[in-house]
Amino acid sequence: MLNTSRISAVALLLSALTAPLVAQAPGAQRPPRPAFDPTGVADTSLFAPLNLPAGTIYRSGDGAPGPRYFQQRADYDLHGTLDTAAKALNGEMTLKYTNNSPDTLRYLWFQTEQNAFKNGSLNSFVFPADSRFGARNFEGGDVFDRFNQVSAGKKTALKTRVEGTVMKVDLAAPLAPGQTATFDVAWHFNIPEHGADRMGRDGALYELAQWYPRLCVYDDLRGWNTEPYLGQGEFYLEYGDYNLSVTVPAGYIVAATGALQNAAEVLTPAEIARLAKAAKSDTTVHIVTPADLTSGAARPRKTGMMTWRFAAKNVRDAVWAASPDYLWDASSWQGRMAFAYYRPSATETWKDAADMSRMSIMEYSERWFPYPYPQISAVEGPISGMEYPMLAMEDKNPDKYALYNVITHEIGHMWFPMIVGSNERMHMWQDEGFNTFINYFSEARRFPEKGTYAQRVQHDRDQVVNFMQHGVDEPLEINPDRINPQLLGENAYVKTAVGLALLRDEIMGPAAFDDAFREYTRRWAFKHPSPTDFFKTMEDAGGRRLDWFFREWFIENPHFDQAIDTVARKRTADVESDTVVYANHARGVLPIHARFVFTDGTTQNFDYPAEVWSTNTTFYVRTYEFKGKTLSKIVLDPDNRLPDLDRANNVWPRGSVTP
Repeated sequence: MLNTSRISAVALLLSALTAPLVAQAPGAQRPPRPAFDPTGVADTSLFAPLNLPAGTIYRSGDGAPGPRYFQQRADYDLHGTLDTAAKALNGEMTLKYTNNSPDTLRYLWFQTEQNAFKNGSLNSFVFPADSRFGARNFEGGDVFDRFNQVSAGKKTALKTRVEGTVMKVDLAAPLAPGQTATFDVAWHFNIPEHGADRMGRDGALYELAQWYPRLCVYDDLRGWNTEPYLGQGEFYLEYGDYNLSVTVPAGYIVAATGALQNAAEVLTPAEIARLAKAAKSDTTVHIVTPADLTSGAARPRKTGMMTWRFAAKNVRDAVWAASPDYLWDASSWQGRMAFAYYRPSATETWKDAADMSRMSIMEYSERWFPYPYPQISAVEGPISGMEYPMLAMEDKNPDKYALYNVITHEIGHMWFPMIVGSNERMHMWQDEGFNTFINYFSEARRFPEKGTYAQRVQHDRDQVVNFMQHGVDEPLEINPDRINPQLLGENAYVKTAVGLALLRDEIMGPAAFDDAFREYTRRWAFKHPSPTDFFKTMEDAGGRRLDWFFREWFIENPHFDQAIDTVARKRTADVESDTVVYANHARGVLPIHARFVFTDGTTQNFDYPAEVWSTNTTFYVRTYEFKGKTLSKIVLDPDNRLPDLDRANNVWPRGSVTP
């Protein structure tokens, strides 16, 4: 029986195409010509090929590093001295910078990110002082005591020019391809209490990051990357080997990037023995106990200063945290140490933090890429959640579920962007969103009672739809410092993760997606991928053209609204023929999941890939024949697997209840 409740656009289109041609009467006025000829317009469909850069000798057309891919190298010897009386840090470093590019460099750019906390900084103009990324009216900033280039034992003072949170350093002589320059630098700064929620201090506890002048990245895409540091956008850094020494009051315990090199000097024999036990244990071992803190046995001595030494290879940064009140727990997984440092006031939630850290590196290693570093440290303090190589900062958190979510999120960042070194200052979704996606698996593994992988994805998908329904969503491919801070979580984190889950579960399939995502991680481990490299790798390793999906989910900002437009019914003997017009009321396209319900209570599912919309993104028509059955209802996306702004039009006949 034909549904005549309304005349569909498809019916109008069909009638126009099948109407007989009528000869124009002599003398009749011709209709005006259109303003433009639509046959000459380029393909503007979602399915048009993406205008991605062609492959080069530096980045291949398949998304892999090219045969001449280059990456600069920065090796640091860093020393920091903590002045707890002045709440200041004095730093010195020897830096060796290797020019692996084909270009001769006459100057270098450094990141001087403590300048975000100076009066009149761009940060202070963009973010309110008391906001998360605000400077809190703190007067800080990097002060350089010397900046020398060292060559053949001779030190040459270099000309510098500060431009906010970056600084140009003119070289003593041009640095040709393949050459190395060495620098001797000293500086100091006052430590902010709230360092844009990336570093800071709380009483006697210090979390030191963005604490030394770091080389900006020089790459084949943009040359020098000199985007300012405002707080919301994070970091883009070169890889290298680090030697780190930290001098603190003797009563302090230090956690840092790298492996501790002088345990015999800074730890007690009991602590060293406990660490050796933890190195072979998959359960938590207490390295520094509450009794040790109370009795003073936590430190070899209490007076004077003490220097802790760490070493790390092939990392992009080095940070540290220190407190005289740290309890220290440890566990291990396949030789990698999992540490937790926390104050006694956080014990209730943090007592399992070392095991949470262990489980996180185990999950991500088994599923995506082996963890390459000797340890991971979760440190408790005033920072709500921030990641650095081998060290993750978190606050107390209200319960074990919330704590695990933030610990496994920050540790997940060891993969994106610590191993896969994307540009966080430009493409926030490429690290935050990827990490949020892999968190679904880790959170479901640790606490399945709080939601399976699918349930967690659905929760976030509903959130994305809610933002779309209110028209406040933004494109993903947008500079992170330009994202509305109130939308930051939904955009760069949740929307990206939901998009990856859609790509995995609804479009590519788990086997193809997981294989391609692992290949992307393997190809770009310890390198600098662009969004183009991700798009191309997923197509190359996944075996499917995905221009339409990358355009709609990452580059543009369309919405989604599938519907059942019309059902035309005809019966011949005991065979019912049903022609269904599926409609797409928005620009975005997704697969079709349809469930047919029959009068006898049986059901049958029909699934079509999103590419069925490629020749007509508005309507898709199918005819079905059912012998001995009578159709009573059709429901689109009955299991709520897809984003859809209006589910009321997902059911036929109109007015029937949508499951």
